[in-house]
Amino acid sequence: AIFIGYAIGSAPVISFHYGAEHKGELRSLLRKSTVLNGLAGAAMAALAIAVSAPLSKIFVGYDQELCALTVRGFRLYAISYLLCGFNIFGSSFFTALNNGLVSALISFLRTLIFQCASVLILPILLGLDGVWLSIAAAEGAAFVVTLACLALNRRTYRY
Repeated sequence: AIFIGYAIGSAPVISFHYGAEHKGELRSLLRKSTVLNGLAGAAMAALAIAVSAPLSKIFVGYDQELCALTVRGFRLYAISYLLCGFNIFGSSFFTALNNGLVSALISFLRTLIFQCASVLILPILLGLDGVWLSIAAAEGAAFVVTLACLALNRRTYRY
């Protein structure tokens, strides 16, 4: 929710600077947003890892084995927070630049194709850990796509 809120809130500012052809400001917004999303993702991942045991005990403390499984799953899933903000922002960035096709591509690949593929493949390779890591793997693949889209469109939008 934090990442989506930031992406939605920053989109009008990006659109304004794009329309006004303030290329330096557009580059600055992209750079600052990347840093901010990276810091927020790291903070959220660290917080999730830190509170995984206490929260798990609240909900499944009645069964030690289930609690240990939940703590492990919580911590593995928390890895996805490192990249999801960047991917959400990347999709929103292209929407703000009036490029719905690239925005939709990032969003569709991230939320459907990569997640479905990782949920089907990773458990075969990694067992139960593959289920927990599937979202992180999907975010990693979407991160590569987002970086590629930013690199390929850099000349078009001159950011």
